[in-house]
Amino acid sequence: MPIYEYRCRKCGKRFSVLTLRVSETPTVRCEKCGSRSADRLMSRFAMPKSDEARMEALADPSNLGGLDEDDPKSVSRWMRKMGKEMGEDLGGEDFDEMLDEAEGGGEESDE
Repeated sequence: MPIYEYRCRKCGKRFSVLTLRVSETPTVRCEKCGSRSADRLMSRFAMPKSDEARMEALADPSNLGGLDEDDPKSVSRWMRKMGKEMGEDLGGEDFDEMLDEAEGGGEESDE
């Protein structure tokens, strides 16, 4: 059963659509705003990597180059990079939304 990933053109929300057959044309509707206008995304694929190779890659000091811990955008880019290196989804859509907000400077005002 294929799972297709989309990004809503109206609100930017990323979502998945499960189909029963490859030949089936999926019905696309954003879970957040209900829009039927979305772009299909290139799906991720996994490359097998040993735990030792992952840990070596994470320990490489070059992975910290350009990291500014006082800049939320810099930290969120680093977190995405580390998540990809680990080969895991580090919290799903909630995690991605949190990083999107940090990268967009989505701070709430105190008014």
